[in-house]
Amino acid sequence: MKILIIGGHGTIGSKVSSHLSGKHEILVAGRTKGDVRVDISESNSIRSMFQKIDQMDAVICIAGTSKWDNFQDLTEEDYYIGLKSKLMGQVNLVRIGQKYLNPNASITLTTGILADYPVVKTTSAAMVNGAIHSFVKAVALEIENEIRVNVVSVGLVEDSYEKLKDYFPGYNTIPMTKVVNAYVQSVQGKMNGEIIRVYE
Repeated sequence: MKILIIGGHGTIGSKVSSHLSGKHEILVAGRTKGDVRVDISESNSIRSMFQKIDQMDAVICIAGTSKWDNFQDLTEEDYYIGLKSKLMGQVNLVRIGQKYLNPNASITLTTGILADYPVVKTTSAAMVNGAIHSFVKAVALEIENEIRVNVVSVGLVEDSYEKLKDYFPGYNTIPMTKVVNAYVQSVQGKMNGEIIRVYE
């Protein structure tokens, strides 16, 4: 299976790439490094990326950003960071990418626990994650060529604990093996339109 992993050099992406490379042909895409470059906040960049690679059997996106700040301090422009990057970036990966994938391919997007259990300073991030969940459930009803679309929603992963622990007091950390297995389920399984939650 030929799998494109966007964000494959990140905290989660590197573990997913390493695991899947044992049985599959992996192509890593990133904004600054990788086998191919892509900025998911720009639809032309997404289109250019797909035009440069052969037909893929699966796409995994573990990329996208949003602004974390107190609600009273968030500006309209701050919200647009997440809307343009993590939300529309992943929506456009599905919208554009479907035309370049093999029949029966899969697309796996990424969100997080904030969609269901937001914490302070995550109004924008939680909003974006929730929107992606709704998008995945809806687009699975209409996408053609038997393409499957799912989203992996993760909690506080072990490898990000030191960086994010102050935002998530009392949260249990998620072993990276559980996170990786969620992506394996989406890629190698038959589920479609599912939110694969890995929160504990």
